[in-house]
Amino acid sequence: MSLNHSKGRLVGLSRELLRVWQDTQDSWRDAKAREFDSTYMQPMFDAVDHAAAAIEDLDKVLQRLRQDCET
Repeated sequence: MSLNHSKGRLVGLSRELLRVWQDTQDSWRDAKAREFDSTYMQPMFDAVDHAAAAIEDLDKVLQRLRQDCET
């Protein structure tokens, strides 16, 4: 499994979870919902964004490494 495939899967699953979470928030609107969102959901979505960027950077490094090894 390539890094780009893994990144795409991670981002895709995160988007799906975000969609489901937004649907949940339509019916769960109390203080505990806001607390859950700020404590768990938003940090997780931020972490996914950071991980996707790191995977992209790592893929670039690995591509350069492969090119250097081939020459």
